[in-house]
Amino acid sequence: MERIRLSGIAQQSTVNGYGLRKVFFSQGCSHHCKNCFNPETWSFTGGKEFYIDDLVQQVLKEKYLNGVTFSGGDPFQQPEAFAQLAISLKKHDINIWAYTGYTYEELMTLSKTNIYIKQILANIDVLIDGKYTEELANSQLKYRGSSNQRIIDVPKSLELNTPQILNY
Repeated sequence: MERIRLSGIAQQSTVNGYGLRKVFFSQGCSHHCKNCFNPETWSFTGGKEFYIDDLVQQVLKEKYLNGVTFSGGDPFQQPEAFAQLAISLKKHDINIWAYTGYTYEELMTLSKTNIYIKQILANIDVLIDGKYTEELANSQLKYRGSSNQRIIDVPKSLELNTPQILNY
């Protein structure tokens, strides 16, 4: 059984994507953004391991959820595990949002040599991209911390081969 390393799970969040969501916080991040919201997630050895199948079963039992969100840390720095989680959830038509410190363009470049990053992108609905930048912080922004971060419709972006920005 495959495992994933998480720093934690938010059971019912309304700030990490549209609607009521379960949030899986990835353990491990090399971006180290200044005044990061979750610096405890930086270490790749912290947190706790979970069985991916168990997490999927938890989500499927919670019929009231609008979806799940992958946050962090950075889920794209555990690409194999998050690809498996995304694929398993998408089989059940679960809406998936993901946060990353990478830009969409950087992920597209990485996906050329990393099949797991490609699989994550192919199975998520929305991506909030870019590092948190303290100088661009704005508490009025919905679903993101700084104005350089974009909310991207991933399926449309993949189809049109250019980032399609959602306005929230």
